[in-house]
Amino acid sequence: MFDWGDTLIEFAYDPELVAVGHRAGLAAIGNGELPEVAALTEHFREHYEPLFWTPGTIEEIEYPGLIRELLREFGLEVDDEALGRFLEAEHEAWEPARRLAANTHALLESLRERGLKLGLVSNAFDPGWLLHRDLEQMGLADRLDFAVFSSEVGVRKPDPRIFRMAHDKAGVRPEEAMHVGDLPEEDAEGARRAGVRPILIDRRKRITPISFPSDVRVVASLPELLTLL
Repeated sequence: MFDWGDTLIEFAYDPELVAVGHRAGLAAIGNGELPEVAALTEHFREHYEPLFWTPGTIEEIEYPGLIRELLREFGLEVDDEALGRFLEAEHEAWEPARRLAANTHALLESLRERGLKLGLVSNAFDPGWLLHRDLEQMGLADRLDFAVFSSEVGVRKPDPRIFRMAHDKAGVRPEEAMHVGDLPEEDAEGARRAGVRPILIDRRKRITPISFPSDVRVVASLPELLTLL
């Protein structure tokens, strides 16, 4: 099992894309008088963005509902179809931040040749239909057997439940599974609590292996995983 952001893909967060996404979303709604992008984005940053980074939160936010409320606060009522257009345009505006990591396809193909079941376990608040489209566009859907997104199941890593959902999809016991991710708490500790073997990927060499239990392996790249199997 793999994490997504900064594991199978490299996510380059750019704060400027928040406003770019809002502008694209509002343009996609495109009817009537629309709020000013700068004011909407400033309000979003002050009142909504902190919800994304609340320490210890295991319940995933309901992002479509959050955006509906944000727009309502600016006098804009949207139906489900218009909300979907906003979310899709906003998500596409963030496309430059999502880059497939080097060696991802080759690694997944090598692992599949060994007969392993491959899956994704990701904390992601965007609607599942957009995230699964990303997997298809990046050539990952055909190389993975399943994907579990927190936005679809309602809980985030490190909650053991999301890992259990993943190894149930794979049809294996926890001790037969392995999870690869870049975050010590969400990925490594979350996997350990679920009884899954954890591996941390540390491309930027920010992690000190001695600070982790001996069963947490640290690798510097995706191809290095092949030496651990």
